[in-house]
This record gives sequence, C-alpha cells and structure tokens, in this order.
Amino acid sequence: MGQDSNIEWTHHTFNPWMGCAKVSNGCKFCYAENLMDTRYQKVKWGPGGTRVIKKDWREPRKWNRDAGNAGERHRVFCASLADVFEDRDELIEPRGRLFRLIEETTNLDWLLLTKRPQNIMDMVPDSWQKCFPHNVWAGTSVEDQATADERIPHLSRTPVAVRFLSVEPLLGPVALPCTCVSPPPIGLHHHPLCNINYIDWAIVGGESGGKARPCNIEWIRSLVGQCRKSDTSVFVKQLGSKPVSTFAEWNDGYHINGRLMGDVMHWKLNDCKGGDMSEWPEDLRIRELPTYSGVTK
Repeated sequence: MGQDSNIEWTHHTFNPWMGCAKVSNGCKFCYAENLMDTRYQKVKWGPGGTRVIKKDWREPRKWNRDAGNAGERHRVFCASLADVFEDRDELIEPRGRLFRLIEETTNLDWLLLTKRPQNIMDMVPDSWQKCFPHNVWAGTSVEDQATADERIPHLSRTPVAVRFLSVEPLLGPVALPCTCVSPPPIGLHHHPLCNINYIDWAIVGGESGGKARPCNIEWIRSLVGQCRKSDTSVFVKQLGSKPVSTFAEWNDGYHINGRLMGDVMHWKLNDCKGGDMSEWPEDLRIRELPTYSGVTK
C-alpha cells in the first residue's frame, strides 16, 4: 500500500522532528528509540533528551503535487519517530509550521497519531478549534484497558474528519467504550449515536521484535467483533511476534506449528512479525480503511 513507507496503511511517513519520551507500558520496547537512539545515536530519548528538527520539509509538497496530478488522495503518517503533541518548548515553532504545511497540502490526508490526546485541543491553531481541516485524521494509541479508558474520551472530543485508534502493541483485552455522545460538528463524517464514541477506524496488532510480549488471538478477535457491531472500519496489521491462544483455537485447522505451555498454545509463524495474512485465521484477515470523502475545508 505504501509508496515510500513500509507501514501497510499509509502511503508516506513524514517526521517534522525526531525524539520522544515514554508515557505508558506500550512504549517499553519503543522501536523508534531502539532505532534512532540506541542503534544510530541520532537523538537522545526521554524527557531530558533531545529533539532533532527536520531541515528539509519539501517532500510533502511533492507528494501533494503528485497526488493532485493523479487525481488521488494520499495518506501521510506524521511523526512515526516522535509525537506531534509532546509538550516541549522547542516544539512550539515546528509544530506551528507543521500545521501550516497541513493546511497547504490539501491533496494529502495527514494522520496525526498521539499518545497524548489530552494536549490536542490546547496545541492546535485557534482556527481549528471548532472544526479541523478536513485533511486531518486524529488518532491515539491504546495498548490495554487503562490507556483506552484514559485516551479515547479525549480523542472523541476532537472535531476531525476521521478519528482512529492504533491498538498496537495490544497487551491485554480491550473493551472499547460505547456511549451516547453529542454528534460531531455538522459537515464532519460521523456514525450514528451510541457508537464507539465516533471512532471511524481501528488499527490492531500484536507486538513485534525480540522482546515482544504475547498477544492473545482472542483479544484481536474481540476488537474486530466490537468494530463490526459499531460499523467501525478495522485494519488487522499483524498478530505480533508472539501470538498465543487456547489449544482449541490453535487446533481448529489454522496452524500446524505451535508449542503448548499449560493450556496456552504459542503459535510459531514463518513471518517474524506475524504479518502474513495467509497464516492467520480467516476471520481476522481484514484490512479496511475508513469511509472518507476527502472533501477539503
């Protein structure tokens, strides 16, 4: 799917700066820290670390021209190596510059994923307070029930065209809230009342890497079922490096390789991240994108 990104659900990635600080258990084995701090030593992670501002911002303008010439919309995952809404003084200026760039590149849909959704409304321009530009998708990461309960309410109050969740790494069962809330501003895409707080899209995946923590297949299946009931698009990215299930689930014709430990079956997959859909149960082979008109403000 990606044109210059290895991430399955986006065309491009753009990092206006590099560096972040851990805020919850999902950050424990942060791939960006391991890559850019530990391995390449390009930035120092953590609250007392550094943030390296990108010098060349021309790429998104080229992507915008290319998308316009092709009559297409391209998705840009913004800040895969940072958090747009991290509260640091040196990020105020580049964040404002980023928002101006987003307003300019109307053929691009900007996916702003954060672990700090409580900061969104305090950090966006005044002109975005009632209604964000229609090429902004706002998302938050959740890894367990505690982070879902904490972060989703903040996201649900953000007046954007598309709200999404990155439920990755999935570290425990998650029951998404389903509460009747006031509808979003007129003109924005939204679901009927009593949906998952108007969440349009959920990306789900187990943790990958040598230190990955187990992901139970039933946690993923539960999220898929919840999204189905609420008409929320769902994208199952991967089962993770350590998918587990009950023996009955594993023995139901899905896989031939596994190791039983107690009553838990540890799956052995050929794909080290559990990203090969052919190795999954058929009901989890779902990779949807949200329904979105792409109308710009």
